[in-house]
Amino acid sequence: MIKLIVLIAGLAIIGFIGWWFFGKHEVAAQTAEVTDNVQEVDVDVNGGYSPEQVVLKQGVPAVLNFTRHDPSSCLDRVVFPDFGINRALPKGQLEAIKIDTSKAGEYQWACGMDMFHGKLIIK
Repeated sequence: MIKLIVLIAGLAIIGFIGWWFFGKHEVAAQTAEVTDNVQEVDVDVNGGYSPEQVVLKQGVPAVLNFTRHDPSSCLDRVVFPDFGINRALPKGQLEAIKIDTSKAGEYQWACGMDMFHGKLIIK
């Protein structure tokens, strides 16, 4: 009987781990609003990025405002490899990053250690 309980518990744990790493999870996304011909989105940095997906309009100047609350050294930088951007994110301070929206596409951003990721979609 005890072997059966251990087997069921083990299978449940394996199922949970599979769901955690491979399951489809809801992504926080935000579409930028255009005000005075500039689109801005605030991104909160706290154990990851929120929103982790940002949608911008092509050809309209854009600024992403990152504010880091997390003390982790992993999140003290943000890197946009496709734009050549590698910026420090001082804890508790807003860091405004201008984004070139001239080319439509999907672009990734990540922390300095490439552990936390976000996606920028320009339409």
